[in-house]
Amino acid sequence: MSHNTFGHLFRVTTWGESHGPAIGCVVDGCPPLIPLTEADLQPWLDLRKPGGSRFVTQRQETDVARILSGVFDDGAGPVTTGTPIAIHIDNVDARSKDYGEIARAYRPGHADLTYQTKYGVRDHRGGGRSSARETASRVAAGAVARRVLGDGVTIRAGVVQLGPHRIAPEAVDFSAVYDNPLFAASAEVVPAWEEYLDGVRKAGSSIGAVVALEVTGVPAGWGSPLYAKLDAELAAAMMSINAVKGVEIGAGFGAAELSGEENADEMRLGEDGQILFGSNNAGGILGGISTGQPLTARVAFKPTSSILTPRQTVTRDGTEADLRTKGRHDPCVALRGVPVVEAMAACVLADALLRHRAQIG
Repeated sequence: MSHNTFGHLFRVTTWGESHGPAIGCVVDGCPPLIPLTEADLQPWLDLRKPGGSRFVTQRQETDVARILSGVFDDGAGPVTTGTPIAIHIDNVDARSKDYGEIARAYRPGHADLTYQTKYGVRDHRGGGRSSARETASRVAAGAVARRVLGDGVTIRAGVVQLGPHRIAPEAVDFSAVYDNPLFAASAEVVPAWEEYLDGVRKAGSSIGAVVALEVTGVPAGWGSPLYAKLDAELAAAMMSINAVKGVEIGAGFGAAELSGEENADEMRLGEDGQILFGSNNAGGILGGISTGQPLTARVAFKPTSSILTPRQTVTRDGTEADLRTKGRHDPCVALRGVPVVEAMAACVLADALLRHRAQIG
């Protein structure tokens, strides 16, 4: 299987399967002399790990990261050496027996059929390589990327829509996201959303959601105007996340309803001579290059495909069947997708920073 690596100068390769002994990643291209310890990785992994509330899968994974290479302590504290950084995360709570039935039947909405068709073999235990378990490796890599970006760049994401329930744009509060079990970008909606998701969970069903992303502190100039557009690379990174089916930058699809006068982000000069924008429909990116405004995006997650309601399917031997997916699953995969969205944004931006330096100096 190829294409397990993303990025150009800041390159991330992930490895491992959902029910294998371990998963992990190798981060190559990280500059030297950046302070980095396992304590820099763990808080982000703790946000993504399963079992944190009744609203996520009850698989109990500690997600403890070990740095195996690329860091050295010369007496002043551990720093990156500029060599590949290998990160290892053990799998400790896999229940492969829950997936015995799908060894022969393809789960609707999952990658079972396409993996079998392409490779002629698939690891059916929890989805193997196609499992969202792989995203823990991305979150670890994103923690390294945040160290490359430094404290001047702030990356925040949160759930702004759960099924049909939306948070008004003016009510979005990213500071509330990690203070509630739904990763909601507003404390006000949490009680009603909890009641709604409890109903979905108890019915053995699932629901989709939208995650909003906002990045501040990115200076003007990152990205390139044609084949390395910053918005295109952000969108591609988000679309690579399990269950993501749509990405919009700035006004996104809403821009189709605007006139040219409404959509254009007018500019004027501030008192200090800096260029000020009157709006941000562009999402902080024009012509593939950052404007210095906040980068904004919205990421749509489909409902978790693993549900208790029997669904029609086919088997490997060519017979029709009804399949009820067993195991432990998220009623809304987008909740734990929030730290993954942040991590992928961090990796794309760390890569953009290094490429900008390489070209501009």
